[in-house]
Amino acid sequence: MNASDVTAIKKQGKLYDIHCPSCGAPACYDIRKRMYNCSYCGNRVGIDRAKSEHKGFREISRKKMRESIKKFDLQKAVCTGCGAEVIFDTGDAVANCAFCGRSLVRKAFVNTDTIPELIVPFAITKEEAKSVLADWCRKNKFKKEARAISKRLEDLNGFYLPYELVRGPVNCSVFRIDGGSVYDCRGFVDEVFVNCSGMLDNRLLDAMEPYDLDELKEFDFSYIAGHQVKTGDISADELIRRVRIEVGEDYRSVIGKTLETKAVGVNARCDDVLRMPVLMPVYYLAFDGYMAAVNGQTGKVSVRAYKESKYLILPWWLKAILATIAGTAGVALGLFVFGAEPDLIFGATGCLALVLIFVFFTAYSQQKEDTYGLEYYRKVFTSRGGAYVREGKQLVQTPKERVKPVSKPVFYMNINGREQEVKLRFTSWLRMLQAVALMLGIIFLPVIFALIINGFNFSRINLGGSAVWFCIAVPLAPVLFIKNIRMDIYDSPWIYLIGENGKKKRYRKKRNSKEVRDIIEFIVEWFKPPLLWLSLVFIFLFCAMVCLTAFGFAE
Repeated sequence: MNASDVTAIKKQGKLYDIHCPSCGAPACYDIRKRMYNCSYCGNRVGIDRAKSEHKGFREISRKKMRESIKKFDLQKAVCTGCGAEVIFDTGDAVANCAFCGRSLVRKAFVNTDTIPELIVPFAITKEEAKSVLADWCRKNKFKKEARAISKRLEDLNGFYLPYELVRGPVNCSVFRIDGGSVYDCRGFVDEVFVNCSGMLDNRLLDAMEPYDLDELKEFDFSYIAGHQVKTGDISADELIRRVRIEVGEDYRSVIGKTLETKAVGVNARCDDVLRMPVLMPVYYLAFDGYMAAVNGQTGKVSVRAYKESKYLILPWWLKAILATIAGTAGVALGLFVFGAEPDLIFGATGCLALVLIFVFFTAYSQQKEDTYGLEYYRKVFTSRGGAYVREGKQLVQTPKERVKPVSKPVFYMNINGREQEVKLRFTSWLRMLQAVALMLGIIFLPVIFALIINGFNFSRINLGGSAVWFCIAVPLAPVLFIKNIRMDIYDSPWIYLIGENGKKKRYRKKRNSKEVRDIIEFIVEWFKPPLLWLSLVFIFLFCAMVCLTAFGFAE
C-alpha cells in the first residue's frame, strides 16, 4: 500500500473513528470478537488501544484550542436565576437568559476547559429556522402551543449546546417487564447524544435528533461568531447516569424485537465506550412554560406540550379484577342483546367470572414491576419529513427522515460453563400449537383414553360420562394455557447455538440427576399415606369416567 492509498483511506474516515495503527484506515468494531477490525488491512485494535488513541486526539485538540483563543475576544454571561453560563463574542448583544428569562452578569472568559473539542456547525440560518418553526405552527394551528409560539418567533435564538457523543461497545442486561428471565447481550452504539445541561428538557432535545455526523469538525472559535455557546453544568456522576439511560433507550426498540415485546427493561453498562464532548447547533425558544427547539443542522422541530399529561399505573391484581369485570360484562351484554332470560345471564356470567378470575390472576401475577400510581409527563410534538438541505440559495426539505443507526445486539449465555453466542426464540407456530394441544388434551383427556380402549369407535362415545371432568378441566385449562404462554415460554425460550460458520443448532438442556430425583420423589409422595388414598380415589374415578365415556351409546 502506497502513501496515496493511505491518504485516500483516511479521508473516508470521520473524526470520531478509531484508526488502524498499521495503515491508518478506519477500524470497525466486531461485537462477537470484541475488537476493532481494520476495514483495509484486517489488523485488529483492542479496546484499550482505542481508548488511548482517543485520549491522545483530545489532548492535541485541547492544545490547539488554547492557541486559538488568543485570536478572539470573548466574554461569558452567568444567569442570576438558573445559573446557565453562556459564552459569546464581546460585540454580541446578550440581555436576558434565553432559558429562564432572568438577568445576566457578564464576565471575562478565559477557561477553555469548558469548551468541547468537536463541533457540528450550523447549516441553516436564524431566519430559515424561524421560517421552519412558523411552518410547523401553521400546520398545527389548532394546538395551543403553536398559537403561542407563532407570536414569539422573533425570540428564537441560536445556541451551541454541550453534548457528549457516545460511541463504542456496550453490555446490556435485558428482561421483559411483564415476566421472564434476564438475558445478557452485547452491542455497539454509534450516534448517541447526551445533553450536558441540567435545566434543559432532555426529551425536547432528543426529539429533534438525529444529526449528520459527516459534518463533525474540530472546534475552532470562529464557528461561534454570531452564536452563543452554553457550557455544561451537570456533575460527572449525573453525566454517567444520563449516558447509561440514553444508551439503554437507544437499544430498547431493537432488543424489544428479540424479546417480542415493547415492554423491555434495559440496564446498560458503558465502561468501554468513547465519550467525546461536542457542541451541537440548536435554535431554542422558551417563555412562560412553552419550549421549542429547531435542529440547527437538519431543521427538525420539536415542541414541548404546555400542559402535563398523566396516566394511571395499576397494580397487577387490580388489572386482573378489571379484566374479569370487562370480560363478564361483555358476555352479559351479548346475552341481553340476544334476548336471554335474566336467570341465564346471571348464571352464565357468574360461571364465566370464576374462570376468568383464575385466568387473569395467573397472567398478570407474572409482571416483574409492581409499581402503581399516577405518572406525569410532557408530550413532545415534532415535525415530519427529512432534513433540510440547500439547493442553490433555497432551503428544501428531503422526503425521507433520517434514522439513527443501531447495530443488532448479540446475545450470550453461559452454557456448560462456557460463554457462547446464542439466538433466542420465544413464540413460534410450533410452540403455540403445543400450548393449544396441551390445553385441549387436558380438557378431553378421558375422551382420548376412551377412544383408545374402544378402538376409536366414535359412535359409542358418551360425552356425558366425562361431565364431572369437564366441569373441572374447562376452568383449569385456560389457566394452564396462560401459564404455558406467559411463564414457560418467556422463562424458557428455545436456544440456538451459533457456530463460527454462522449456522445455528438447537440447544436442549439436559436434566441433571438432582432434578430427576426431585420429580421421582414428587410422584412417589402421592403414593404414600395419607396422599395414597386420595390418589387411589382419583384413579378410580378417572377410570370410571373413561369407561362410561367409552362404552356409552349415542342417542
